Amino acid sequence: MYADERRNKILEIVIEKETVSVNELTELLNFSAATVRSDLTQLEKQGLLNRTHGGAMIKEKGIDVVDKKYEVREKKYRTEKQRIASYAIKHIEEGQCILLDASSTCFELATLLRDSTMRLTVVTSGLSTASLLKENPYLTVIVIGGIVRSSSNSVEGLLGCELLRKINIDILFTSAYAFNTKDGLTDFSLYEVELKREMVAVTNKTIALLDHSKINKNSIATFAHTREVDVLITDQEVSDEINEYFTSHGKIIEIAN
Repeated sequence: MYADERRNKILEIVIEKETVSVNELTELLNFSAATVRSDLTQLEKQGLLNRTHGGAMIKEKGIDVVDKKYEVREKKYRTEKQRIASYAIKHIEEGQCILLDASSTCFELATLLRDSTMRLTVVTSGLSTASLLKENPYLTVIVIGGIVRSSSNSVEGLLGCELLRKINIDILFTSAYAFNTKDGLTDFSLYEVELKREMVAVTNKTIALLDHSKINKNSIATFAHTREVDVLITDQEVSDEINEYFTSHGKIIEIAN
């Protein structure tokens, strides 16, 4: 098992139980105590949990790690996400095939597309996004197949990959749990990351929609390296490091204000 997958499983257990011991984790996952301790240390360094004597616990309330459920994430920074979506829709042209992930920011873009008269094909892994768009007669909506988990708005896993490879995608619109120039676009769910990697691989252009709370942060697994992001749309000015990277590589940053 890869380290990312191990740590993702550990994090899921910590979030579910809120407090867990090293002994519990070794019994549940059949990892050595030394491996578990090492993984807990790395997760703490990433700001995803707090180490305790003999185990770990979730972050205090108000820290992002407790906001995994889609219903919670949807409400955070909603005004900023709406501004970002209003910039994102300008990149879409009549007749295109676009791909939307299951993020709450892409849902705001879907809200604008719901009332659009552009004829588009919209491929999505978002259940709420598909439900929202299916009533628009100008849109052909395709849902990627896969696994649906409780408290998730997303289809997960690799069952839909063959479908993705058969469709010519003009633009992928995606968000992430975190972004920095070293790690690129990262997320906390290995299951979603697997599918997002495939999305990035099949598209002609990747546009990242990230509110300021996600910038210069990191999470467990990368699904798109910074070099694979063509356009970054955010709601506040970014660091000099990010600006310099995008400028020097001929990429675009848009500030939705």
